[in-house]
Amino acid sequence: MERAKGKKLFMEGNIAVGEGAIAAGANFYAGYPITPSSEIAQHASINLPKVGGVYVQMEDEIGSIAAIIGASMAGIKAYTATSGPGLSLMNESIGLACMVEAPCVIIDVQRVGPSTGLATKPAQGDFLQIRWGTHGDHAIIALAPASVQECFDLTIKAFNFAERYRTPVFVLTDGMIGKMQETIFIPENEEIEIENRKLATCNPEDFKSYEFGEDLVPAFASYGDARISRANGSGHGLDGYPDNSPENYSILVQRLVNKIENHKEEICLYKTYYCEDAEILIIAYGCSARSGMAAAELARSEGKKVGVLQLQTLWPFPDYLIEKYSEKVKKIVVPELSLGQLILEIKKYVKHIPVVGVNKVNGLPLTPQEIIREI
Repeated sequence: MERAKGKKLFMEGNIAVGEGAIAAGANFYAGYPITPSSEIAQHASINLPKVGGVYVQMEDEIGSIAAIIGASMAGIKAYTATSGPGLSLMNESIGLACMVEAPCVIIDVQRVGPSTGLATKPAQGDFLQIRWGTHGDHAIIALAPASVQECFDLTIKAFNFAERYRTPVFVLTDGMIGKMQETIFIPENEEIEIENRKLATCNPEDFKSYEFGEDLVPAFASYGDARISRANGSGHGLDGYPDNSPENYSILVQRLVNKIENHKEEICLYKTYYCEDAEILIIAYGCSARSGMAAAELARSEGKKVGVLQLQTLWPFPDYLIEKYSEKVKKIVVPELSLGQLILEIKKYVKHIPVVGVNKVNGLPLTPQEIIREI
């Protein structure tokens, strides 16, 4: 097999996210520095201008999310980065991005909360916030890297999903993954699979902002195009004009959800380790998945059949994967740096075996030994 062309580099997870964004074709960043994500903003400020892109230092996170939505609707691939307190400020506008179908990427480097919490320490307490933080019924996509390599790879995936489904997409890392340094492989540009949003090709007079096809995703016309695009955050019809009728609004919200739910198996990414003969299954994401893999190795050395299901896609939640991999095991262990958010979802789909959590909220990562105690 011919080896992919590229280069090996030693870098931080936050920098790998920035490199992945530029490799995906992003050329606009608006953000406000916040620990532990600030290196992503710094990287954008230095490197986006080199590729003809734009970096804007915003006055706060509310302005940041508004700016990338505007840039997206002008046809630009846009992103921002923050942590929990900043994400709280962005949530209203994330709902707007869902409603106007603005492709964009939001990187959330999780830290201990609530409030200011422990600003430099890793946590995984935003799992439910990214799914339900904004108001109303909606769907969301969220990817979670567990290594510096995945920071690069999954950021590219996030932009591709955002473009394909015209939706905001989260990259959910944490203070440990964002700050750690590892060797990664960055392919040449021509080796990287890049997707761009589907553009309208009809005559300008025939264009409707939200007219959709079989995939339920409307074709895009940017601001300034001869086709007049109306981005309406209220209930709207196919033409973008307000339509508050119950029948129309039901169709609109169902489409926004189904354009993602109908493609769940394409979106749900994951990795498995030692799952073929596992009797005990660890299910985790991000830094806790790394601890889980080390725990599985130690347990195997002692003769215990332990496997790991690493979730790379958190939302839409991969319920069918949970059901599949839980069928042949006797117990599930869920390590996470929260008091139990991921485990709440898993317990919805696993009723026949024990599901136990390993939880920590003191700003320190889980150790393999702490997980093994539950095994």
